[in-house]
Amino acid sequence: MKIPKSLETSVQNGLVDEVVCQLMSGKEAEVYVVLSKGEVRCAKVYKEAGKRSFSHQAQYQEGRKVRNSRQARAMEKNSRYGRKEQEGAWHNAEVVALQRLADADVRVPKIYSYIDGVLLMELVVDANGDVAPRLNDIRLTEEQAREYHKAMINQIVLMLCAGLVHGDLSEYNVLAGSDGLVIIDLPQAIDAAGNNNASKLLLRDVENMTAYFGRFAPDVLTTDYGREIWKLYACGELAPGIKLTGRFVQSGIPADVKGVMQDIDSARLWHERYQSRG
Repeated sequence: MKIPKSLETSVQNGLVDEVVCQLMSGKEAEVYVVLSKGEVRCAKVYKEAGKRSFSHQAQYQEGRKVRNSRQARAMEKNSRYGRKEQEGAWHNAEVVALQRLADADVRVPKIYSYIDGVLLMELVVDANGDVAPRLNDIRLTEEQAREYHKAMINQIVLMLCAGLVHGDLSEYNVLAGSDGLVIIDLPQAIDAAGNNNASKLLLRDVENMTAYFGRFAPDVLTTDYGREIWKLYACGELAPGIKLTGRFVQSGIPADVKGVMQDIDSARLWHERYQSRG
């Protein structure tokens, strides 16, 4: 196909040999199947801020690290420079998240390069070597749904153990690859310790996946992994491979509100000091 303008630089720099076809055009980016270094890969081209439809970014950006105080001030003022910096930080967040999750053995696409708003990644394929479908595009048996649900809960645990919450997890951004499920689309991934919305978004991620798999295996709808996982995380007891029950029992012990607020303030101060060192 004709080389899209957004990929011309990648072709000129030798990162992309040929553009095979457009795979999809979403709210955040356009994705192409390309040939690169003799291999079939995919290229994700981020859309400019004015051409994107993704909303409510503020809840995802809380707690994200910026390079310096000038960048932070510009982003707060929403100046032209600030918007450009914010856009770059939004894109870079996905690259950082993918690398961080890969190191934690979370099933995400392998990254090859990220230059000028173009993310070159592994093309996830199915058992026939074709482009892997999204979960939303396939029909599961009851047994498959239970197995996939268990696998996704394990992946969510691994992500949280790595300090991240996807924030927008659903059947639309999980691929059914040849050797299992692969999680995609992570520009909105948040730092669990530095974002006050983390618990809410984690619960929503789990609820979305449970509701989807519950279409095929209704018994998974009775589980409550989200609150169980978050409670273990908040208590410092969550670990990869931990055995979960899928149940959550609310404690009857009165909350120590003063102690909780002190813990929150301490955690916030630690997080601010950690960021200031960068």
